[in-house]
Amino acid sequence: QVQLVESGGGLVQAGGSLRLSCAASGRTITNFNMGWFRQAPGKEREFVAAVSNGGNTYYADSVKGRFTISRDNAKNMVWLQIDSLKPEDTAVYCCAAVRPTGFFSGRYYSRAFYDYWGQGTQVTVSS
Repeated sequence: QVQLVESGGGLVQAGGSLRLSCAASGRTITNFNMGWFRQAPGKEREFVAAVSNGGNTYYADSVKGRFTISRDNAKNMVWLQIDSLKPEDTAVYCCAAVRPTGFFSGRYYSRAFYDYWGQGTQVTVSS
C-alpha cells in the first residue's frame, strides 16, 4: 500500500500563502489519482482539489483561483499551493490517493472514493 505524509502547514495571516506537500512512499503514485481534502473544527471533511493520473485538475468552488494542485510522479510528490489565504481556510489538510478507477472526473470530490489518506497538516489563518 501507499503511505502519504503531509507537511507545510502553519500559522499564516490572511492574504498569505502556504505550499503543502504530500510525500508518497511504498509504491509509485504514477497511476494514482490524487486529492486534497480539509476538515475544519466542527465541520465535515470537504473536497479541496484533485489531480488525475493524466494531469487533469479539479477544484472546489471555494478555492478555485487561489489553490493550485500539482504532482511530480518522478518524485512521488503532490503539492497544494495556497494563495490569498482566508480565515475560513483554517483546517487540517489531508492528502489522499486512489488507484485508477473509472469515472474519476465525476467522483473526485467524494472522500469515499479514495483509498489512502495521510494524517494531515494543520493550516491556521489569522484575520
